[in-house]
Amino acid sequence: MATIDVTGQSFAQTLENNGIVFVDFWAAWCGPCRMFAPTYGAAAQRHPDITFAKVDTEAEQALAAAANITSIPTLMAFKDKTLVFSQPGALNATGLEEVIQAVKNLDMDKLRAEAGHQRT
Repeated sequence: MATIDVTGQSFAQTLENNGIVFVDFWAAWCGPCRMFAPTYGAAAQRHPDITFAKVDTEAEQALAAAANITSIPTLMAFKDKTLVFSQPGALNATGLEEVIQAVKNLDMDKLRAEAGHQRT
């Protein structure tokens, strides 16, 4: 599956309608963003069960601010509408694949139980 462009209007709906969503926050002027784009696009093709979204931080400044983006590229991963990964900097193909597998293998029930346990 190809990457999709996400806006402030479609961000919440994208998270709501998809189990796993990776989001690449980028800008056209950013060299590392341009270098990461083919790696991200190739991962999207290899993992059609995951939604790979892109947010242009120049066009979507309010969304970037709401996501506390201070450096680009920044990659975020959401599973079951929960942020489970956030890291600035471009990953190589191996690093991205490791993050993808870790997110896929993440036990959300266990994570929620641990989070609930810490609150008591």
